[in-house]
Amino acid sequence: MAVETLGWHRGKLRIIDQTQLPSILRYVYLDNDQQVWEAIKKLKVRGAPAIGIAAAFGVFLGVRSLEARNTGDFIKKVHNVCDYLATSRPTAVNLFWALDRQKNVAQQMPHASISEIKSALLNEARLMVEEDNAICKAIGDAGQELLSDGQTILTHCNAGGLATASYGTALAVVYRAIECGKKISVYADETRPLLQGGRLTAWELLNSGVDVTVICDNMAATVLASGKIDAVIVGADRMAANGDFANKIGTYGLAILAKEHGVPFYTALPTSTIDMSLEDGTQIPIEERDGREIGMIGARRIAPKNCKFFNPAFDVTPNRFLSGIITEKGVITKPFAPGLKKLFKL
Repeated sequence: MAVETLGWHRGKLRIIDQTQLPSILRYVYLDNDQQVWEAIKKLKVRGAPAIGIAAAFGVFLGVRSLEARNTGDFIKKVHNVCDYLATSRPTAVNLFWALDRQKNVAQQMPHASISEIKSALLNEARLMVEEDNAICKAIGDAGQELLSDGQTILTHCNAGGLATASYGTALAVVYRAIECGKKISVYADETRPLLQGGRLTAWELLNSGVDVTVICDNMAATVLASGKIDAVIVGADRMAANGDFANKIGTYGLAILAKEHGVPFYTALPTSTIDMSLEDGTQIPIEERDGREIGMIGARRIAPKNCKFFNPAFDVTPNRFLSGIITEKGVITKPFAPGLKKLFKL
């Protein structure tokens, strides 16, 4: 990525407002937890890892100016801010993972001063940025071994630098393959209804000098049948213990198409996106968003006013469609449940 998705600047959380891309590259500075909540809810910042990091900074911003009679009361306020930020979006487990980390930071400092806890919360959020960059590069290192020079991949939605601190998950595989001297091209599904593939993935790949072709979602079957695609690589917002995973709506259909046409289908994700408390994908909560996202493109209405809409933001892809799970600790192959247990030493 040629730009930083989010980071700490001048005492505020700076993010790219992704609702303005690709027309405008606009940075927004957030200085309280309400602004962070709104940025997550309204998709100004999006992508599971980026949501988690933004929320971690939001915890600090939410308590930075708060006072308390004692450390115990202050830690309760930290928990309150975490609980508030947790209501922004339900599917991406990285949000809850990051908030739990911030709760643990505060809880482990019962004898520290309030000022020391505040500093520790900020340091933890900044550490998450450093960790995310290292993890995404490791995902790329593991995944690029699956690609050969001259290949073309198909992806869905945006699992690139815009979905993380700066490097990406699914697109990290592309970036690292190119850095290793391989020529890789990308087809990007536009990803209705909010067009994250056409708006965001194409924008960041072009800015990174990667050959990219945008297709409508309903063209994927034709493109796969044509033999143009060597692998499908997508991101994930939450994975269950058996390898079922939730990703942007349309991923499940793409997985079925890939299987029908004999094209390997992978998901790339950090281990923080794996929720070992869930047995399978039926337990993953799916966010349903405002139907107006379907009926409108920007300010323009594209469907009749009185239409009913059903707008789930994610779907769940069963593990049987996966060829492999790309993580920072390597590629997990079938059977996935034992591999995931081994990953977490369970």
